[in-house]
Amino acid sequence: MLAILAAKLQASSRAKQGPKPIWYDVGGGTGYNIEVMDSILGIESSFEHVFLVDLSPSLCEIARERVRKQGWTNVTVLCQDARSIACSAASADLITMSYSLSMIPDFYSVVDMLTGFLAPTGLIGICDFYVQSIVDVSSRNYIGGTFNRHVNWLGRMFWRTWFDADRVNLDGGRRDYVEYRFGTILSVSERNYLLGGIPYYIFVGRRRETGSLTGDGHNVLEKLDASLTESPYLSPMKFREQQTMLAQEDIPRSKLYESAIVNLSSNLPLPAAFYQEHHWRIHYNDLLQKHQQFGNEYIYAFNWEDPKVDRQLLNITKDDVILTITSAGDNILDYLLEQPKRVHAVDLNPNQNHLLELKVAAFTALPYTDIWLLFAEGKHPDFRNLLLHKLSAHMSSQAFQYWLNKAHVFSVEGGGLYETGGSRHAIKLVRRLVKLFGLSSKIQTLCNVETLNEQREIWPVIRNLLLSWPLHRLVVSTEWWAWKAAGVPPAQHALILDDFAKKSQQPKSKAACGEAVWQYVVDTLDPVVETTQLSRDNYFYYVCLQAKYSRKCHPRYLGPKAYAKLSKPDTFDGLRIHTDEFMEVIARITPSTLTIAILMDSMDWFNPSEPAAREQIVALNKVLKLGGRVLFRSAALRPWYTDIFEQNGFEARCVGRRDSGKCIDRVNMYASTWLCFKRVSVSNSPVLAHKKRSSTTVSTLDDLTLTPAAMEY
Repeated sequence: MLAILAAKLQASSRAKQGPKPIWYDVGGGTGYNIEVMDSILGIESSFEHVFLVDLSPSLCEIARERVRKQGWTNVTVLCQDARSIACSAASADLITMSYSLSMIPDFYSVVDMLTGFLAPTGLIGICDFYVQSIVDVSSRNYIGGTFNRHVNWLGRMFWRTWFDADRVNLDGGRRDYVEYRFGTILSVSERNYLLGGIPYYIFVGRRRETGSLTGDGHNVLEKLDASLTESPYLSPMKFREQQTMLAQEDIPRSKLYESAIVNLSSNLPLPAAFYQEHHWRIHYNDLLQKHQQFGNEYIYAFNWEDPKVDRQLLNITKDDVILTITSAGDNILDYLLEQPKRVHAVDLNPNQNHLLELKVAAFTALPYTDIWLLFAEGKHPDFRNLLLHKLSAHMSSQAFQYWLNKAHVFSVEGGGLYETGGSRHAIKLVRRLVKLFGLSSKIQTLCNVETLNEQREIWPVIRNLLLSWPLHRLVVSTEWWAWKAAGVPPAQHALILDDFAKKSQQPKSKAACGEAVWQYVVDTLDPVVETTQLSRDNYFYYVCLQAKYSRKCHPRYLGPKAYAKLSKPDTFDGLRIHTDEFMEVIARITPSTLTIAILMDSMDWFNPSEPAAREQIVALNKVLKLGGRVLFRSAALRPWYTDIFEQNGFEARCVGRRDSGKCIDRVNMYASTWLCFKRVSVSNSPVLAHKKRSSTTVSTLDDLTLTPAAMEY
């Protein structure tokens, strides 16, 4: 708790230089907290004054002795009732309570007093024991997430009874009341397994009045809503003047705004996202089944789409407003190097957004050496301390809790970041096969050779294993491999079968299924080895084989020049991370405001017999400006939904096609790449069904001339 608060104080002091804060440690006992904070920040250099408040004379005497021993001249020990603090002082910039709230009988009056005693921009930190059921908090959207919050019935009974013997009250109502009276910044639920799994929590908050709809609070809320919906910002005065008009018009509102209105009308704190240091991560309900279906796992630890080709095709400028899928966030960091006006990152899986948020926080708070260890090596010997002391100030409550629980991912003893995620199954299987057949040295050589000729000479030996027909019959063509390991949904799998059946003139039978997938993998990998250099440029396959990047071969965002850009204070001001369905986000964006939509291969996931694809395409037409671009990749040479794009105001161009035997990009995982340009608004074009197909086609990566800006990093 103290490390998190220190990080918040340091982040605030960088943003606004002012007088040193005044700290009250309520129920501070022997003064140990002050000694710990001294080791983190330095008491005399960081605080104007520190007051330790405790009702026990014997504990206060130990605290005074500690003060004398340490030589602190700005620490005062007050032996008095916590309820009387406000009577003798003005306000506090920092208030802490460690394992004392559960021991105060009249806790309501103490919390009420602290609510008014805390300065308007102050912080409060509470660490204590608790027991609580998830049912108690299932309808609350302001508590900073419910991760690990539930304590089972037996645990609730046992710990409540055990602590009651020492007059320590673990009733969940104490934590509830704190969260009701303050706005939540971070909320953490943990267990001390060394002592039997005791449940404890950490709460970091602010005065909830900061988020009121009066003055600056309303100003911030309106600005946030405008940036989320891409609508014009209305000042508070204009907002009041236009309330009647806005109520009558179809003005899109963000979920954050709607939740804030509901909470304020019910006299509740705003959602925790509103009180964050940054407004990158947008409020979402982590208890919804659509988010919980992923458990605590992201699917992708790194992106499979080539941003170099994306940049060349899209020509991203500072005026662009981009809507894209988050995935692992690598491509989003690449796009941000072009400094677009806004990037809306969307993913239904909260854990994918947690990964992007970790990367954004790291570039905000860490030096380049730590960035390299975390996201190039995938391991860091001190990740947990970095998370507490540096990153916590720049993360949402849910993301911080997630990575505190997943700190082992970056352990130097483990496999590292790039051996995690749902896609790790395929990567680990390949490595085990390589090791089993004694090809480890060949793989190492493949990743180190400096010329394409050397690479081509080594490949046949490895190919005979990885692309052998028996292996594909036993593994690659199975449903387990397709969905669990490779992340290929049934609808996309069907596209591969369709193209193979047309090309080979074979029926789409189970017998042909394995051959189709085998041929698809051959068409993917052979051109990659033939035309791209794994050791220097093709970091996608390098990381699969080595579980890390190298100084020669890594994503653009991990270079020193990229770090100089991404670590600037305002780099991520235009980033908004949405945890929701793509259509939900599109529906809340003002028409004709987006310039780019990047769909990756998500359109392949739609069922052709259902209307969802058409609905999304029509919705994209509505929110894109004329001339706006939609970029997507597909496992099909010409996916069925390109016709729907053309029927709904778009000109569809195939800008990459894999049937030439050459790579369409460095990944070469998809059969085709498409750009769709909005030419007509659907509402203005009643007859678009007979629009002719575009003949403009770029077949290979060699046909793309990369601009100097695209090659810079």
